[in-house]
Amino acid sequence: MTMSAGWYLRRLSRMGPQEVAGRVGDAVRRRRWRSALPDCPSVTGARFTAVLPAGTIAAISPDAAKRLIAEADRLMYGHAEYFGVVRDDLTDPDWWYDPKTGRRAPWGYAFEVPYRNEDAVGDIKQIWELSRHQYLTQLAAAYAITGDERYAERVAEHLRSWWAANPPLRGVHWISGIELGIRLLSWVWIRRLLDGWAGAAGLFDDNQVALNQIWHHQRWLAAFPSRGSSANNHVIAEAAGQFAAACAFGWFPSSGRWRADALRSLERHLRGNTFASGLNRELATEYHGLVLELGLAAVAEADAADVPVPASVRLVLLQMTDALAAVVDSRLRPPRQGDADDGHGLIVDGSGTDRWASLLATGDAVFGRLDWWPTVTGTDVRTPLLAALIRPYAKDSTAPAVTRPAERPSHFADAGLTILRGPGEIWCRCDGGPHGFLSIAAHAHADALSVEVRHDGVDLLADPGTYCYHGQPEWRQYFRSTLGHNTLQLDGGDQSVSGGPFLWTRHARTRVLAVDTSDEGVARWCAEHDGYQGSVHRRRVELTAADQELRVVDKVRGPRRAVQLAFHLGPAIAADLVGNRAVLTWTRDGEDRSAVLDLPGQLSWRAHRGETDPPLGWYSAGFGRKEPTTTLLGTGFTEGAEGFTTVLGFRG
Repeated sequence: MTMSAGWYLRRLSRMGPQEVAGRVGDAVRRRRWRSALPDCPSVTGARFTAVLPAGTIAAISPDAAKRLIAEADRLMYGHAEYFGVVRDDLTDPDWWYDPKTGRRAPWGYAFEVPYRNEDAVGDIKQIWELSRHQYLTQLAAAYAITGDERYAERVAEHLRSWWAANPPLRGVHWISGIELGIRLLSWVWIRRLLDGWAGAAGLFDDNQVALNQIWHHQRWLAAFPSRGSSANNHVIAEAAGQFAAACAFGWFPSSGRWRADALRSLERHLRGNTFASGLNRELATEYHGLVLELGLAAVAEADAADVPVPASVRLVLLQMTDALAAVVDSRLRPPRQGDADDGHGLIVDGSGTDRWASLLATGDAVFGRLDWWPTVTGTDVRTPLLAALIRPYAKDSTAPAVTRPAERPSHFADAGLTILRGPGEIWCRCDGGPHGFLSIAAHAHADALSVEVRHDGVDLLADPGTYCYHGQPEWRQYFRSTLGHNTLQLDGGDQSVSGGPFLWTRHARTRVLAVDTSDEGVARWCAEHDGYQGSVHRRRVELTAADQELRVVDKVRGPRRAVQLAFHLGPAIAADLVGNRAVLTWTRDGEDRSAVLDLPGQLSWRAHRGETDPPLGWYSAGFGRKEPTTTLLGTGFTEGAEGFTTVLGFRG
């Protein structure tokens, strides 16, 4: 996918004067850097001191260690899977190769590589992911647990290979700040986890090649921060990686300045990217997880280096953790809202470790769990590692006193997110929030007033997910479209107007009109949006406990218009549609379960599954993966005040 002149004009229109000036400065600096690459300052006597406290590794549970070692052994044999593509070439990886398309990115000055053009470069996500070096943190953790030097030697071999193949400012791995930030964070943890290995100092502290890479990564991040309308999760990753490296590898003349600047940026943008309620402002759940992971990792480095951090940093992370605990369902699954690209801040666990349970376990260790938090039964490697470095909130004399929620919150007014809960583990997310974050709302979907319904953790009315970012515009458009969500579409258009794969030029405005979750018998929610010019879509949702029934009523004010009402079923759900009634069946833990979906009779209903021209009836469980699922689509015309009523009834 290449960007047209029109896209650049639309993108420019979403920037303010200060951002434009900053980007002009960036362009001048990139041109100057092309021909003037400075040398890393000479460093002598560098020693890594931010080691794990004694006894940390012994605190890792045997189950978590077993999963990690199994993962490390697969990696040692060269096997991994990224975004649905299985790889078996990781014993000696080609750092510029995309296994999905078979293409290899071109050599050249980093800022001139056309990374958005899949025909020229390949799938950039596939190329970048391996070079985050998070699989090397897994191997380093396996060494720390087992003492088996094979893991450490493989890490050293791959780092030396990467450093040789990717000199500063050459090639695709020097384009994006988020990649540099996460890579620095990985290197810090690799050095920490390899500390008991005899070759660790020779790989990092006494290795001029490593020092040169670390210095140039930090110089890059200091020069080209994400700014203005792009200051979303990327700037958090940049600041966290820069700060972590400046704390743990504080060996350079600029380390003190880099550390102070990165900490200021981290504090500012953590607050700016987070609602007062604790939810991430991008309203994309996976980025809530990414930002929380990055923030916790940054605080770990601060405490390991005895660097004071503003109290607001810990407070935001506390609020984010409480918010996560509040919104998960009975199986600890959070909402599937907005974009998701499987990005992680720090990976030291094996396959099968639950990300969200791990974050809640770390939250318990660092902040202390509240009585209403869901119970976490799983184990992980990351929690004892982070908890060994981070001062517990209750014991931190600089931490502000804070009143945490006495009961589990169900409505987050600033984020417009409401969770209705019912008997039989019924969980329903109602979306009445802003379209997205900042002027471009990069990771938003056109999903105003959508609902997401689960029963005991199983997706019934599902948010279909994300699937892709670059290279497949028709799929990118589908998964972020109004038709791709459980809401109502008018005249075949989206509620918000897209200007490109990460750009929205007009945002639907949504407001929540009523919420009542205090009644144990009936939970209610009502909201409306103005995304369809000339018409207003209002939706009311009621969850009745006694009847185990969810009722959705849609009304449209305005002229008569064509309407499409979509309900996307989860991949585990079979549907038998007759007329306007669908019988839904699925199996959970070996038990057959069912529900009935009575659909509005004014509309003509059809079931769609796995269609490609155009796309309809798909579910993406993770980035780069999709599978057919059933979409029930009703078509007709708006009918004034009468509206459309949908009833989902659960059988006992």
